[in-house]
This record gives sequence, structure tokens and C-alpha cells, in this order.
Amino acid sequence: MNRALIIDDHPIVLEGCRRMLLEAGFGEVLEATTALEGFRIYRRSKPGLIVVDLSIGGAGLAGLSFIRRLRRHDDVTPLLVFSMHSDPVIASRALKAGATGFVAKDIPPGTFLEAVEKVRQRKPYIGHEMAMQVAMLGSRAQRGPSELTGREQQTLALLGKGKAYSQIADELGVSYKTVANTCSNLKEKLKASTLQDLVRIAVMRRVGA
Repeated sequence: MNRALIIDDHPIVLEGCRRMLLEAGFGEVLEATTALEGFRIYRRSKPGLIVVDLSIGGAGLAGLSFIRRLRRHDDVTPLLVFSMHSDPVIASRALKAGATGFVAKDIPPGTFLEAVEKVRQRKPYIGHEMAMQVAMLGSRAQRGPSELTGREQQTLALLGKGKAYSQIADELGVSYKTVANTCSNLKEKLKASTLQDLVRIAVMRRVGA
């Protein structure tokens, strides 16, 4: 039977997705509310499509771990991320992990069905605007690696791991002020207007590593 699996812990989202997937022609739609339950259902039922949220059970981006685990066993089954996050960094991480497509939850039903159809054919899908943002981040992440000092490269790498200034200072054995000054230099060199922008560039470098 042509099955789809939805992994999401929001009842309204589950119901809405189920209806749209039935409309898209799936004969059976299975549901899971945790990544672990979703993987068990996948192993048992071998669905033809998986739709997964990244923030399952309030456990950060647990959906990313599910995608990586799935791809260690299966690089064929189409997987569409249906996420409340519209951040291009998160979209890029999901695609790098092995998602076939990525859509945000604020899209209209027609766009969701379009994404499902593309992913079903094992073709990548990401909205045009999001694709542009992801491409721009990727381009910015590659700027000026030869211009960075060793300290700047170390600091940027730790920012990409989610470290705070104080943690970076401890790891590098320098003062908090030194870290702040290094980040100011990094923002100037990498054309980042804010610390958040710099962190996104750092994450993109880490994703692309």
C-alpha cells in the first residue's frame, strides 16, 4: 500500500497533514509524535514518504537527529521537512542532514501539495525565497577564509558550535574582552551586521565542513 508517515507532536498539524496527504493520493497515513516512535513505524511499515517536523517534543531540533539516523539506513525514501522554523540556516542544516525537501508551516495548502509531489518523485524541493536565502548564506560563509587569523578561525568555529563569549574565552584561554574584540573584527571581515548574523555564518561554515 502507498503509505506516508507524519512525525509531529501537534494534533492540529497531524490532522491537517493527514488530510492533505490523503488528497495527494496516499492510501494510508501513519502518525508519530516522537522521533523514536517515528523511526519504529518507519522500520515496520516502510512508508513511501516521510513528513517530519524538526522541533519534536520540545527537544530542540530533534528532527535533525531523526533525519541523520534514517539516512544511515536508507538514502532513498523521500523525506519532507515541514517546520515552524523559516530560518535559512536551519533549512540548510536539514538539507545537509539528508532531507529531500523543506517547507515552512506558514505556506498555503497548495504549496505543501506541490512540495509533496516533487519530493515523492525524489526531486529536491525548497521554496524559491528560501532557496535564495540559503544560497546567500552559503556564499557569505565562504568569504575571506584566508583573511582570518588563527584566533579568528578558532573563535568562529566555537561560535558555530553555539558557544557563548565566556565559554569561548575559557576554551581559548583569553579574556572575555579579547573574544568580544575578535568577534567585532570577524563581523567586519565577514560583512556581518549583528552577532546573530555572525553566528549564522559560523553555523554555515560548520555545516559545510
